[in-house]
Amino acid sequence: MHVPEHPVRFVTAAALFDGHDAAINIMRRILQSQGAEVIHLGHNRSVDEIVTAAIQEDVQGVAISSYQGGHVEFFTYLVELLRERGAGHVKVYGGGGGVIVPEEIELLHSRGVTRIFSPEDGQKYGLPGMINKLIEDCDAELGDPPSVEAVVSGDQAALARAITLLESGHAPAELVEGLRAAGSEKRAPVLGITGTGGSGKSSLTDELVRRFRVDNDDKLRIAIVAIDPTRRRGGGALLGDRIRMNSLSPQTYFRSLATRGAVSEVPACLDDVITACRAAGHDLVIVETPGIGQGDAGIVPHVDVPVYVMTPEFGAASQLEKIDMLDFAEAVVINKYERRGAEDALRDVRRQLVRNREAFGVRPEDMPVFGTIAARYNDAGVTALYQHLKPLLLAESGPGLLPEVSGRTSQASAAIVPPARVRYLADIAETVRGYHAETLAQAEVARRRQQLAAVRALLNDDDPRLGELEAQAERELTDETRALLDGWPAVKERYTADELVVKVRDREIHTPLWRETLSGNRIPRVALPRYSDHGDLLRFLRGENLPGTFPFTAGVFPFKREDEDPTRMFAGEGDPFRTNRRFKLLSEGQPATRLSTAFDSVTLYGHDPDLRPDIYGKVGTSGVSIATLDDMKVLYDGFDLSAPNTSVSMTINGPAPTILAFYLNTAVDQALDRFQAEHGRAPSAEEAADLRARTLATVRGTVQADILKEDQGQNTCIFSTEFSLRMMADIQEWFIRNGVRNFYSVSISGYHIAEAGANPIIPPRMYQPVSRG
Repeated sequence: MHVPEHPVRFVTAAALFDGHDAAINIMRRILQSQGAEVIHLGHNRSVDEIVTAAIQEDVQGVAISSYQGGHVEFFTYLVELLRERGAGHVKVYGGGGGVIVPEEIELLHSRGVTRIFSPEDGQKYGLPGMINKLIEDCDAELGDPPSVEAVVSGDQAALARAITLLESGHAPAELVEGLRAAGSEKRAPVLGITGTGGSGKSSLTDELVRRFRVDNDDKLRIAIVAIDPTRRRGGGALLGDRIRMNSLSPQTYFRSLATRGAVSEVPACLDDVITACRAAGHDLVIVETPGIGQGDAGIVPHVDVPVYVMTPEFGAASQLEKIDMLDFAEAVVINKYERRGAEDALRDVRRQLVRNREAFGVRPEDMPVFGTIAARYNDAGVTALYQHLKPLLLAESGPGLLPEVSGRTSQASAAIVPPARVRYLADIAETVRGYHAETLAQAEVARRRQQLAAVRALLNDDDPRLGELEAQAERELTDETRALLDGWPAVKERYTADELVVKVRDREIHTPLWRETLSGNRIPRVALPRYSDHGDLLRFLRGENLPGTFPFTAGVFPFKREDEDPTRMFAGEGDPFRTNRRFKLLSEGQPATRLSTAFDSVTLYGHDPDLRPDIYGKVGTSGVSIATLDDMKVLYDGFDLSAPNTSVSMTINGPAPTILAFYLNTAVDQALDRFQAEHGRAPSAEEAADLRARTLATVRGTVQADILKEDQGQNTCIFSTEFSLRMMADIQEWFIRNGVRNFYSVSISGYHIAEAGANPIIPPRMYQPVSRG
């Protein structure tokens, strides 16, 4: 294995509109273990974002995974944009399993991509061997130093190269002296953000940057320097702060640094890096450190305004006395303020600051301690922190555009999981385990009662001891258990008749209970267990039972449909016209129309089609492109969406509310157009309302809308999980209010969660297809 002699830096990401990040996560971990510093951008990253990161981070290579199609356009555009921005020296590597075929690999190599790895490469070299080739290729110095004039002019590539040389200790003396001279003339303030690991420093930094930009009408040039620790074993580092930054713009510069063996949480070159950012003309420099311990305060000498970030879980109040940063911080932030115990933590930290500063004449409430939820958009606590820091950093900036907020903490709101319910999954598990334990206990009681009755019948004896034991067994038997056992003979009788009548809503469904084979044998449609032991019977009734009966492990409906097969006509490719033709081909001659729609990755991420190459290559790939209501009408043209034998399933999650609105409006418009064609006139307002109500009541189908699966598995998340869950609830409420009874607003997708590495516990099916269809 090649061991790097120079610091090797990589940008890693999954391509735009691609949430399959398992592969690139494995690759970047191996890169780190082999000594590389990895700036990981995560999934769904555009070419512009990757190129900007590569230039600002001054890396030798970028490694991209692409499993969602459009790779020829994506990688070609990536190479071209790197060359266009003067970074043609950056090597481009990629992979996509079997998605990228050999002919495309050869084409991309001819266009300047350094290496696209195929499945055969994985078999030949193994994952460590493949990654080591990247390390070996990129183990080189990064060219000539920039001129001081280039850095001072604001050239981000020149600033990036200057920081690289300062970080490595190989910067020429004239460059260092020139930057120090230029930087001394521009005293841009420096904000230092430090705190415990996992306290949300990066998210807080991102939110503060957004407020600096908005409040100052995007006139500030901001440089962010984010530091992460180097691993002692292997020398690699995960420089993972950039992935949290959603507020970057052309006016901001972001650079990730590794500590590279520094004994402190800050590298030795930090002062010169700050000076270089000042020399480049930035109006504000923000430095974020790695997670620190109680006795660390290494950031203080390097910044003008230090901020300490923590969470409510710091232990006993006495632990606060050990935190050195409480003596130096201009502001203390208790982030993740929605967590249990946050208000108590706020009180304790305020009192500790009073003691540390010996400010016994000041109310604890006036101490600069802020409760924030940086993960929440437009959080009032973060805004209060910003408005406290602004006069300390930008004293001459004047009034801003953000309205003043009162208080110093996040406003109360209903969390997704309230603090009192953080153990709700454990409560569910305990309830289920308790249910099974009760089943076993009740089964033993039922068996004992049956045996006692059998003994009495055999002895034909009125022994009072038997009566006492029988009475005790009856007392231990619950009413529910007794009802199940006593009702079983009637259930057997119903299922041995010729047919079973089931009432679904207002309709009686007669279902034959027997089928005759070719050889003349009668086979029951539902095979009942032949248990004679009441204990075994009870375990069946409580643990499995018949279809359509609690606990619904055999399905929520008693029988499958007779009038349509449980099949889906799955299609989705190209534009709506092409997919519509495919649907008509699949459904031709079928008694029921059961369409299942796959959308392209552009639609799945809620983006409009575009001519930009990294978008254009994915339009209509591995799914249909739907961007407007007219697209939806074309997609289902020729299908009566309100017919009882038509069902439409749509596999989409992030933009599911919008796609659902397209679909329901399409169905309603179909009914209105049909009325006009039949009557030669437009319907009146009353007639239109009646048509709309009838359509909504009869339209059948499913929209996946499982945002928790996306959060855990496929990553096509557009909005926050909290917002998406609230939207799901609002849609279901609207369904109930408008009588949408045959369309399912959510479909739990357990197999995607399983592919992400979790163990999904599949509940009874909440949608139509298999259990009844």
